[in-house]
Amino acid sequence: MAAQPTGAELGLLARPFARGGFKRMAIIVYDEECFQGRHHEFTSECWNVMDFGFESVRSLRVESGAWVGYEHPSFQGQQFVLERGEYPQCDAFGGSNAYHIERMTSFRPISCINHRESRMTIYERENYLGRKGELNDDYPSLQAMGWCHNEVGSMRIHSGAFVCYQYPGYRGYQYIMECDRHAGEYKHFREFGSHCQTPQIQSIRRIQQ
Repeated sequence: MAAQPTGAELGLLARPFARGGFKRMAIIVYDEECFQGRHHEFTSECWNVMDFGFESVRSLRVESGAWVGYEHPSFQGQQFVLERGEYPQCDAFGGSNAYHIERMTSFRPISCINHRESRMTIYERENYLGRKGELNDDYPSLQAMGWCHNEVGSMRIHSGAFVCYQYPGYRGYQYIMECDRHAGEYKHFREFGSHCQTPQIQSIRRIQQ
C-alpha cells in the first residue's frame, strides 16, 4: 500500500478533465452537523481524518469535483459518492440510500469523470461471462431496460465513472466504478468494494462533474 501523505503534503492539486485542462478539486469537512465546529479544506485524498484532529466527519461541502467517501480509514467499508453541494448531516452523504450512514473517516477525489461520454459493459457472471449489456446513460432500473437479472457478476468501465446501486431507484449500497481504477476491470463482484457481499445491482447512473 502506498505511503499515506502527511498534512503538509496535502496542498492544492490540479486534476485533469477528461477532455483536457485542469480542475481544482475541493471539499470542506466539519466535525459537527450543519457546518459547525472544527473544519478543514482538502484538495486531495485523505486516508484518515483522525490525522487532522477529527473523530469523524459530520457535515461537509463539496466545492468542486466529485469525491468518494468511506466509512472507515484507508478507503474501506461503505462507500458513497459526493457530488457538488452541501451535506448538513451524515444521513445526507448517502442520498436516498436504504441504509444508515453514521460516519465518514476517509475520502478521495474522482479524477476520471466524463459524464457525457461515460460508457461501461456489464456481464451476467464473473470473469466477463454470460449475457452482457452496454450502458452509456442513467438507468434507475436495469430490469426496465431489459436486464433480466437483479445481479451483475462483472463489469468493464471503458470511460468515465459510474455509481452502481443495490436496489432500483438509486437506493441501497453504492459501488463507485471508475475507468482509471483496476484499469476499469472489475471481474468479480468482490472487487466492487470492500463492503460488497453480493452481486446484486439494480440501478446505475453516471457520476456528475
